Amino acid sequence: MAEDGGQEPGGAEFIRERLYFATLRSKPKSTANTHYFCTDDEFIYENFYADFGPLNLAMLYRYCCKLNKKLKSFTLTRKRIVHYTSFDQRKRSNAAVLIGGYAVIYLKKTPEEAYRALTSGSNASYLPFRWVWGRGRVRALQHGFFDFETFDVDEYEHYERVENGDLNWIVPGKFLAFSGPHPKTKVENGYPLHAPEAYFPYFRKHNVTAVVRLNKKIYDAKRFSDAGFSHYDLFFLDGSTPSDIITRRFLHICESTDGAVAVHCKAGLGRTGTLIGCYLMKHYRFTAGEAIAWIRICRPGSVIGPQQNFLEEKQASLWLQGDGQRSQKNRTEERAGPHLISSMDQLSLSPAHNTGSDRPQEVMRQTRPQTLTLGV
Repeated sequence: MAEDGGQEPGGAEFIRERLYFATLRSKPKSTANTHYFCTDDEFIYENFYADFGPLNLAMLYRYCCKLNKKLKSFTLTRKRIVHYTSFDQRKRSNAAVLIGGYAVIYLKKTPEEAYRALTSGSNASYLPFRWVWGRGRVRALQHGFFDFETFDVDEYEHYERVENGDLNWIVPGKFLAFSGPHPKTKVENGYPLHAPEAYFPYFRKHNVTAVVRLNKKIYDAKRFSDAGFSHYDLFFLDGSTPSDIITRRFLHICESTDGAVAVHCKAGLGRTGTLIGCYLMKHYRFTAGEAIAWIRICRPGSVIGPQQNFLEEKQASLWLQGDGQRSQKNRTEERAGPHLISSMDQLSLSPAHNTGSDRPQEVMRQTRPQTLTLGV
């Protein structure tokens, strides 16, 4: 690239003779052979604590659309396209995650391949840069948590705003993280607050059947249970980590709930993300880093301080629990197959032996909403 703009070398090549990523000290001018663009001031992370990223799903989606448009542009057909960033370490890391995400999603590179490209040449140094963000994204794609072809970016951006509910899907159809409701819907000191009833239409539309509260009681749980939602209280202190009892109870609730589970603490970030992370590790074998990465991409600011260490410490035991549960399920299914076939010989069509009361107890479902409280 040096012959075009006199810039220092060291650009990472993602598509041969076509797509590059570079860190430059000054704003370059596009030439007849090279088109430069920068997103440092377009996609900006709003930090919640001392964190600086990653950028959320909507920003990644918009970046990928922007880059695809450039690569398909007739006027840029014969030009090299260079995504450049500044030497601001935080902006560099977030820019790297964007193009790295594009490489994983659209160029079918592994996170490790994308990382090697990003750290080639003079691009080797990144401020606490962990390519686990890419691995978390890959695992989510593998499990169908996210599909760029069907992702509704406008809906995502609408509901993540505080005035519209401050909610994000972590696992579509299973886990919804949201900010804790208040007794009344109102605006307090310029900050919108929502009563439980404000969430009912959205919850019903998206098959949310249970609500788990992790913070102190601010609203009456009966408002959810009377509306047909099961409600559970699993309180632990803000910024802290859950006890083994709470973790086990949370996992049991989620495993035994048909439909989606809406989880909240005060802000729906730390405690909420921590327990959902436990489920991802147990049931999808995410590493702690992958779970934190995916949850933060979906809902920036999630899982803070000691909660990150907690997930790392719990990874091995949660993997073991999940492996054991899956193994037991497989054995049960293997035993059930031959039994069902052999029992066909004993099947009676007599009305006296074909009543609903003969159904096994384990398939009977309790439909009455529940309210459970577990304090520590």
